[in-house]
Amino acid sequence: MLVIPAIDLHEGKCVRLYQGDYAQVTEYSDDPVEVAESWAAAGARMLHTVDLDGARAGRPVNLEIVGRIARRVGVPVQLGGGIRSVGDVEEAFEAGVARVLLGTAACEDPALVATLVRRFGAERVAVSIDCRGGVAVTRGWLDSSQLSGAELAAAMLALGVREFVYTDVSRDGTLRGVDTGPIEEILATGAHVVAAGGVGSLDDLRRLAALALRQKGLVGAIIGRALYAGAVDLVEAITIAEGRSRRNAQTYHTVPRH
Repeated sequence: MLVIPAIDLHEGKCVRLYQGDYAQVTEYSDDPVEVAESWAAAGARMLHTVDLDGARAGRPVNLEIVGRIARRVGVPVQLGGGIRSVGDVEEAFEAGVARVLLGTAACEDPALVATLVRRFGAERVAVSIDCRGGVAVTRGWLDSSQLSGAELAAAMLALGVREFVYTDVSRDGTLRGVDTGPIEEILATGAHVVAAGGVGSLDDLRRLAALALRQKGLVGAIIGRALYAGAVDLVEAITIAEGRSRRNAQTYHTVPRH
């Protein structure tokens, strides 16, 4: 199981939101590239970037910064937030992004998802399942869909998607711990899942690593605030998660480096 540090971008800075609330922003650095390099130097084998401004605007806003991150670190970088067209995906790949994450587009334009998977391959196009109260949310987590996380996963699997990032919005940025129930529901569809939202301690990583051993579809965990606040040490987290489930880590880490 991979441990994937999160780099959330807002107005050009590295920040974290509390439960996805743009009014509750904590700034951690005005140099996201330096942050990315530090995580890679500590042993991260993939980085998760989120364009928070893009998620609200409906188009990538911080792509120039993400491109600089991708060029400077020696690991694959995935990007979510505001990617809602073929052109957005092409620009992301040209900037050096290894994998794009579709959230709003998956709920509102499944045909686009199918087109992107056919054109670029399932290893480069994944779907974000962001849920609040069991329901998938869209447009920067400001709107709600009519789909549960498992329903959205099943629909996307039918279109050829294989990789998903599941975020529990109510726990994101809170350090409250991970609720594994919804994760197991999505895993039951046959999806490969990276869990995000709520990791606040190494014990949370141990719980996820144990679940990954039982259900091989759990291939990673994204950690944000816990790393920035010092609640979790990245080196220790990698030892716990990847050491206990290295086969899964290798499976998810087949993203090409572009």
